[in-house]
Amino acid sequence: MDFSVCPSYFRSDRPIGSDLAACPDSEPIGRVVFGLYGKILPRTVANFKAMCGSEAYKGTLIHKILEGQFFAGGRQGRRDKGEVRPPSNISRNTEIVDPKAFQLKHLRPGTLSLCLSENDDYDEIKLDPDYRNVEFLVTTGPGPCPQLDNQNIVFGTVLEGMDVVTAIAAIPTYIPAERIRLFNDFAEFIGDERAQTARTMWNKPLKTIYISDCGELKVAKPSLTPSLP
Repeated sequence: MDFSVCPSYFRSDRPIGSDLAACPDSEPIGRVVFGLYGKILPRTVANFKAMCGSEAYKGTLIHKILEGQFFAGGRQGRRDKGEVRPPSNISRNTEIVDPKAFQLKHLRPGTLSLCLSENDDYDEIKLDPDYRNVEFLVTTGPGPCPQLDNQNIVFGTVLEGMDVVTAIAAIPTYIPAERIRLFNDFAEFIGDERAQTARTMWNKPLKTIYISDCGELKVAKPSLTPSLP
């Protein structure tokens, strides 16, 4: 998975609906190679490989960075807004309701996980009968993320490119003031639907980081059966 920055994404003269994958002034950050735990989580891994192989993630945004914790990509929505549209060959993931799928923990930087508790997809998208979980996160360190355990499915790890993960983690983000957070909590309490929309801006990177390419590499297979805690 290759990551880049598109400096011109928010320019006023940018053509409406233009694809991020065709960014004219793309600045590469680098490549991250993931190893996947296919024997432990065959359905989750198969869907992630299908997303990468069909380039469904290509040209989509890294939409959230939590300092010292993780960054997230794969939020579903409109392609012209840098969001993901899963292809039809993505099957329903029964592992999201299997307690055994949550046995691996977020113990170290570079852990690849399927977002469930941290999922940022809009409610109307989640209610679609054809909805598929494809949003992912990568832990950035420096320490473990126990708050993610038992709620998100660890299905891989970074084999190469931790320097790229670290570079993404260092990009500044939008952090709302405490007063804004309190107003948002109140708006959600009274049922104002705008509260969820406003929260999608929180922890958003102040640079347009996107997945500029993705796919499957044929490499010698290392042992990717992690020891359980």
